Amino acid sequence: MMISYKPLLKLLIDRNLKKGELMELAKVSKATIARLNTNKYVSLEVIDKLCAVLNCQPGDLIEYIPD
Repeated sequence: MMISYKPLLKLLIDRNLKKGELMELAKVSKATIARLNTNKYVSLEVIDKLCAVLNCQPGDLIEYIPD
């Protein structure tokens, strides 16, 4: 099983936002953005910040991919 952040990346494209802009708006580090790019764990605090900045729900950012 895996959590994918592909929906977040699609959302950024739809909203014409660059990852660097998201990093600044959400006040998250480059390392955190890198973790999102590689579908690694990020805390709920990060998800919370992203949802606040993008005005969306967690389900708009992540998807569950079963084995």
